[in-house]
Amino acid sequence: MEEKLSCDGGHEFKLLFSCPSGLSPSQVSVVFDEAYDRNLHPDHTLEKSISEIWDARVQQSSSLYNGTKFRYGGYNFNVENDPKQQPHVSLHLGLTDYRTFVGTNLSPMWERFLVPSEDDCIQCQHTSSPLGNGAVVETSDRRILVLQRSNKVGEFPGYFVFPGGHPEPQEVGIISHEGFQELNQCHMINSKVSQEMFDSIVREVVEEIGAPADSLSDLENMASKMPGCHRGGYALYKLMVQDTSDS
Repeated sequence: MEEKLSCDGGHEFKLLFSCPSGLSPSQVSVVFDEAYDRNLHPDHTLEKSISEIWDARVQQSSSLYNGTKFRYGGYNFNVENDPKQQPHVSLHLGLTDYRTFVGTNLSPMWERFLVPSEDDCIQCQHTSSPLGNGAVVETSDRRILVLQRSNKVGEFPGYFVFPGGHPEPQEVGIISHEGFQELNQCHMINSKVSQEMFDSIVREVVEEIGAPADSLSDLENMASKMPGCHRGGYALYKLMVQDTSDS
């Protein structure tokens, strides 16, 4: 999702893809390749600012630490003419890390990393753009669970968010692109990464949920206090609910 400040001070979002009926693991595949890694910015001063911003953030919060993440590099969505055929999405993923995320996407100079283009992948080729995940958890009495982030975290401190985080490359044995060039290795790792898309969100929900009942409230009133990516998640949830009601 793209994100920027709106006129009311909230974080806007752009839905790059929507499938209200949902997708099963068999309908999601991954192409993991270094072609989808971040391209260095030609401005060396801007590149240098990444480490400077990270070092300053670490000085402010010793709890911050770097880690490898999958980088979002686009997708293909195929819908067959036959209505009996299920839709399929292929995610294009490279590698990045949290340090580069803080120094590009979260940088005060983040707009300078963007390339003028209508194509999101071209526009964001110099940003970290790590792939995240989030779950809209509905309880048996039709309440939606929302958490409030600590004021000590590096990303959106104090904001309301859905349970979530990131798929982890380490969970499928990835620390770099080395060793996955052969065709059979590529097929194996793409399959593992695809499954990690689903396994990771289950882990995040299990690890993060534990909110008391009195913390549940009307989600519509809290959406304005969410980061854009989570407001986008709420928009997707409403599309899913509407699709279910119409069918």
